[in-house]
Amino acid sequence: MTGNKSPFLVAPPLAPVPGLVHGFGDARWSEADFLAFAGSRGLRPVIMRQLHSDIIHRIEAGPAAELEGDALMTDVPGLLLVIRTADCLPALLVDEDRRAVAAVHCGWRGTGMRILEKSVRAMGEAYGSTPAGLKAALGPCIGAACYEVGPEVREGFLLAGFPPSVFAARGDVPGVSVPGLKGKFLLDLRAANAWLLGALGVKKENIFNPGAVCTHCDPRLFSYRRHPADPRRMYNFIGLTRQEI
Repeated sequence: MTGNKSPFLVAPPLAPVPGLVHGFGDARWSEADFLAFAGSRGLRPVIMRQLHSDIIHRIEAGPAAELEGDALMTDVPGLLLVIRTADCLPALLVDEDRRAVAAVHCGWRGTGMRILEKSVRAMGEAYGSTPAGLKAALGPCIGAACYEVGPEVREGFLLAGFPPSVFAARGDVPGVSVPGLKGKFLLDLRAANAWLLGALGVKKENIFNPGAVCTHCDPRLFSYRRHPADPRRMYNFIGLTRQEI
């Protein structure tokens, strides 16, 4: 985030995609600021009540009521899909050829349920997207050195098919000294979701990490684990303007 004057990050490889609006907001952006940004581009935000689930919504028009779930996808211009985060990983998916996008909320529960994989498959069913034809951008989230979880989380991930390499035991992270209780593990949310994408067939060169910083360590980002009483969240978004993509 160093030197970033904008209140949101973009994935530079996605910038040339015609009609695409996307970004990962930081703590400088209030809800009012974000809504003003969306309005200035003629986009209607679609904001869910997030549940840490694997519920995916296909959006064909602005919803009449608040949705509940953790992933949104659309091929309709004029809609801005929104994921709010404060440690969880926001993932944005783009199918340039089929003019379709998705926004996915990947906390440890959703990741364990493989919501990002299910979102890719849902885009295939809805729009004919293929993993090889997708581009993915992974935003800021809590880093592996700071994300302590219990052995039951690790067991659940292994049962769900994740490789052991997405975890490290306390003290097993090279070059990082992190105090903590024995028997705890460190989860790498970014690595776990990148693994899901790669296992599906998304090309490694099409997985971008513009937000590879730790929300827990960077004071310019919101972190639930750093300040659990703070209700504010960062706004991460993707959508298509009404011009051709």
